[in-house]
Amino acid sequence: MKWLEHILGSNWTITPAGGSTGEAYYAQTEGKRLFLKRNSSPFLAVLSAEGIVPKLVWTKRLENGDVITAQEWLEGRELKPEEMKHRRVANLLSKIHHSTELLDMLMRLGKHPLTPDEVLRDIKENQKVLDQVDPRIEIHQAIKFLEKHAHHVHHDVHVVCHCDTNHNNWLLSSKDQLYLIDWDNAMVADPALDLGMLLYNYIPEDHWNVWLKEYGIYPDSHMFERMKWYSVSQALAFIQWHQMRGEYDEASIRTEKLKKIMKKHEII
Repeated sequence: MKWLEHILGSNWTITPAGGSTGEAYYAQTEGKRLFLKRNSSPFLAVLSAEGIVPKLVWTKRLENGDVITAQEWLEGRELKPEEMKHRRVANLLSKIHHSTELLDMLMRLGKHPLTPDEVLRDIKENQKVLDQVDPRIEIHQAIKFLEKHAHHVHHDVHVVCHCDTNHNNWLLSSKDQLYLIDWDNAMVADPALDLGMLLYNYIPEDHWNVWLKEYGIYPDSHMFERMKWYSVSQALAFIQWHQMRGEYDEASIRTEKLKKIMKKHEII
């Protein structure tokens, strides 16, 4: 953290913020508090301007080319799983999915629309390696489901997707402002990718139509089919990600979630 002390000065207290990359830190001094991150995407500036993440305070480029961003470090808490039902979550996700500014910026950064074929190819390639470590029958059943239905879930409308709508990525500030944070995995994709993960994990199925109405759509059978496909594919992707990092307990938790989705829809 010497490089941070060089930027901020020795009077700041700096502590790691955790997270998957290990490149995030909290810093504070005399009433000032910042959340710092190395090599955040330029996308962060647009997210800040749109009020989707805490305010971006400054950006600095180091001599080695690394970019450091500083955001407001807010008092607040992550949402509880049961709070994901709230209309504010639906409204903020709708705002993100309907933002032309976010979409234009992500496209300028080189993100192309993600297709079901690409999702399936990546999962299958990763599984070839992981089968040597921990082959599981339910994983292959899920992949067969994705293969069978991939051609049914193509969709022409693509939006900015967060790609990890887990409840711990939603921050409610002490001033009652809701944010969606941790945008490292953002993609241009079918909105069903975000919606599938969120609804399958947090919203009782008999409440889906009400929640989606708050989001701004009246879903049809094709939307539900796409949501199911992406919820399975994301569950697989997260299982693989944790396995590749050696986080087998977390992979097992994700596997149980996958099994529940598959059982619910008689995929197994």
